[in-house]
Order: sequence, then structure tokens, then C-alpha cells
Amino acid sequence: MKQDLHYEMILDEYREKQPLFERMRGLVLERIRTCLDENHILIAGMEGRIKTEKSLTGKLDLKGYKYHTLADITDIFGVRVVTYYSNEVDLISAHVERLFDIDWENSVDKRKMLETDRLGYMSMHYICRIPESVCKDPDMPELNQIRFELQIRSLLQHAWANLYHDMGYKNDVEIPIEYQRDMNLLAGMLELADAQFTRIRKEINDYRRNVQSLVATGNFNEVPLNGDTFHTYMKLKPYLSLAEKIVGVNQAKLYEDSIAPYYPVLRRMGMKTIGDLERLRNTYSDGAFQLALIQMAGTGSDSMAYSMVLQNICIVAILKQGFGEAGVIRLLASLYGEGEHNVKHAKIIYEQAKKINLI
Repeated sequence: MKQDLHYEMILDEYREKQPLFERMRGLVLERIRTCLDENHILIAGMEGRIKTEKSLTGKLDLKGYKYHTLADITDIFGVRVVTYYSNEVDLISAHVERLFDIDWENSVDKRKMLETDRLGYMSMHYICRIPESVCKDPDMPELNQIRFELQIRSLLQHAWANLYHDMGYKNDVEIPIEYQRDMNLLAGMLELADAQFTRIRKEINDYRRNVQSLVATGNFNEVPLNGDTFHTYMKLKPYLSLAEKIVGVNQAKLYEDSIAPYYPVLRRMGMKTIGDLERLRNTYSDGAFQLALIQMAGTGSDSMAYSMVLQNICIVAILKQGFGEAGVIRLLASLYGEGEHNVKHAKIIYEQAKKINLI
């Protein structure tokens, strides 16, 4: 009876403090979200939950002897942050430790608790308080006193925790050893996948940084042409000078459009490195300039797309290499799709090129 009265007192306190927990949830989620945004950290998800009365009752039935008051229960309010990669757990943890007051005695890094021959549930668990620097409310002083739980885990760690919870964690029925072994194998697969995704991401980022460095320093011959390096190279606006020269002669307006459709075209033209693109530009820019002038004179247009410079460079290269109208038709079809209009357009371009001795 005395035990029942003790539980009821805790439950009454829980019901009374619902507004406090709701206020805590709003503050904590907002503060974490702001910090992540300011540091340009993308996460897979974040949630804040307040323990239901049913869940709290179950906890008291199981371990109620441990708790004297509601304040002794540190997970009434909890936040979970799920990262994409396992190495981001430590990154976000470093920010969390600056955002909140940490109860180190009761916080635990479950990633370090597993023995070397064990696999399974891993995440970083903090027990925190909201510091007055985040919010101080004289009408709600317990805002800075009540502790809450904050978990940080990767997406695959989160998947494992949910699967394990569903299949047996915190279950009254003991799991037979053969099923426990299968679950451990699954945990090992997820842990290996987590580590491999993190490794691959790091290597890709290292590769991109190296490519950006090579492009920035002009070491184009060392940079293989692929979708990633093409995008990096195009950020340098390699055709802008020629484009501005063309529109300057005609007092026309230059407008931006996408260069992306030209990547597969350039690959089919035999470009293998960014150095090849540079040589293509340097070799055929004069012809592209002359062709653009006669094109704009013929149409009377007062504007030109940035991509037209690269298109003309490709056209001049095709004509100079002897592929004729058929080569121009194939280029236009690659860029704009098959159609009779390509034949008509290619014929006009071919006649314009003849007038300025490009053929």
C-alpha cells in the first residue's frame, strides 16, 4: 500500500509537470536544430518525446524502488538525434556538450561498453540539463533543474536498436540461443556497413578536395573527366570570357543556362581529362567566336545563352575534324533529342561555317 502511494505521488507529479516537459521539448529541439543549421550539419532525423503515463507506470512497476521523486527519472523527456554516418555522432556530441549542462556521472557512451567479441546496440547517451544561458524563467525555475536524456546514433545504429527492441530487447521472454546468434550476425553486418559507408564517404570527400585543388591550380591533365570533375571545372566559368566577348560585340545580353547536357557529348567526343576540355577550348575558341557572330547577325537576337559558346566550340571541332553536317546533326540530337529540326538547323550552321571558311 505504501509502495502504491509512493508510485501515485510520482505519477501525480508527472501529470502536474506536463507543461514543463512540453516547454523543455520546444527549447531543446529548437536549440539543437539551430546549432546544426549554423554548423551546416545534415542529419537523418531528430525527435523529442515525453514518456507516456503508461510507459512511466511500467517503469515504476519494474524499477520503482530506485526512484524517490520524479526528478530521479532522467528519461521522462528525451531527444534522439539520428545521423547519416557513424563518425558524425562524435561531431554532434561535441556540440551537445557545449549546448547543455552534462551529468557526466549518468551519461554513457554505449559504443565503448561492448566487449571486443560482442556486437549490438550502440549510441551516445547524455543526461543533460538546460543551462540558464539557453533559457531562464523565474516562473519556471525547474526548467534548469530537471534532467533529460539525449541520444545520438547513426542511421544504421538506429535501425539495429529498433530491430533489436522489436525482436527481444526489454522482453519478458528469453530469446533462444540460436536466434540470439542470428541477431548478433545481423548486428555485425550493420556495424560493418556503417563503417564502410563512413569510410567511402571520407574517401570520396578526400578525392573531391584533391580534384578541387588540382583544378584550382590549373593541373588539368591530372584530373580525369567525370561528372564530379566536370561540375567542378564548370564552376570556374571557363567559357565566360569568350561569351562576354561575343555579346559585347553585338551589344546583347548574356543569360545563364545549364551546361550539364554537354557532359555526355564531350565524353563521346573523346574527352578523358579536364586538360582535354582546356585544349578543346583553346583550339576552337576563335572559330566559335566567328560562328557566333554570324549566327547572331543572322537572327538579330539581342540575347545569348552561356551554353551556346560550348555548343559552338563543339560544332567547330566537329567540322574541323571532317565530320560535316552529319556530325552536327548527331551533336544537336544528343542535346535536343531526335527530330527533323536538327537536320534543318545543321544545314544552316554548315552554310554559315562555309561563309567564314571554317570548312
